[in-house]
Amino acid sequence: MTSQTISTKTDALYDLYAEWSELMAENPEMSLRTLRALFDEWHQPTVEPEGVTYREDTVGGVPGIWCLPHGADESQVMMFTHGGGFAVGSASSHRKLAGHVAKTLGVVSFVLDYRRAPEHPHPAQVEDGVAVFDALVAAGTEPENITTIGDSAGGNLAIAIPLALKEQGKALPGQVIAFSPWLDMENKGKTLETNNDTDALITPALLEGMIAGVLGEDIDPKTPLANPLYADFTDYPRLYMNAGSVESLVDNAQRLEDIAQSAGVDVTLNVAEGQQHVFPFLAGRSEVVDQELNRIKNWYTSGR
Repeated sequence: MTSQTISTKTDALYDLYAEWSELMAENPEMSLRTLRALFDEWHQPTVEPEGVTYREDTVGGVPGIWCLPHGADESQVMMFTHGGGFAVGSASSHRKLAGHVAKTLGVVSFVLDYRRAPEHPHPAQVEDGVAVFDALVAAGTEPENITTIGDSAGGNLAIAIPLALKEQGKALPGQVIAFSPWLDMENKGKTLETNNDTDALITPALLEGMIAGVLGEDIDPKTPLANPLYADFTDYPRLYMNAGSVESLVDNAQRLEDIAQSAGVDVTLNVAEGQQHVFPFLAGRSEVVDQELNRIKNWYTSGR
C-alpha cells in the first residue's frame, strides 16, 4: 500500500458532499426520485474531458453510455459500474469520470445503467454486469482486454462481477480497478467510527438504508457476491484500488487488500492523504487526481 500526501487546491467534492448531507438531513423523508436527481449531480466536480465523445447504447440488454476518447484502442474495453449505494447514481453522473480514465488509458469505456435497488435487489446488479461482459466477449472482445472498474458500490460490483464469472466457469477480465469500494454489507468497519468526523458524505445510517434496499430481509450480508470480503480470491485478476485517507470506507479497501494478497492476487492499493470518497471525481481540477490517473496508467500498461 502506498500513501499520497499532496493536497488538492479545491474543495469542490467536499462542498458537494456537504451540501447533499445537509439536504438529506433537512429532508429525512426525501423521495427516492428526488434522491436520484440529487446524486445525478455527482459529475459537477469533474471537468469535461477533452477529446472524448459519448454514445448511448445497449449491451447485453443493459443500457449505458460509451465513452470514446479520440484515437483510443477499441479492442480494450472498460466496463464501468457507477457508485451510489446500488440505488442512486447513473451512467450520466459518471460518464465524465469514466471518460477521464478511458482517455488516460487509451481505451474505450461502457458505463452501465444497471438495474438499481430497491426495485431490483441483489444480485440483479451483478447479473447485469455479467450480461455485459458476456456480450462484449460474444462480440469479439478478448476477456483479458476487458477491465471491470467502478466506484463505491460500483467498486463492489467491479470486484464481484469477476467472482460471479469465476463461479460460472467463464473467462475472467484481465484486470479490476475499484475507487473507494464499498464492500462491507455488515456495516462494521472501524473507519466508519474513526473517520466519521472527516467524511463529508458517508455515515453508518446512510449505509444502513442502502444495505436494506439492496439486500432486503432475505439476503445474508455475508453473501460473497454482495460482500466480497467473504469471497474466495483464488486465481483472481490483478487488482488496483484507491481510497481517501479521511473517508469512512477506507478500511474496506485495506481489508480487501489483505484478503487478496493472502490469496496470491497481484493487488495494489493507494490511499490518498486528505482525500474524500471517490476523490477521482476531481479529475481535471486536482493535481492529486492527475497523479493518480498517471499511476493507474502505469499500473495498467505494466500488465499488458
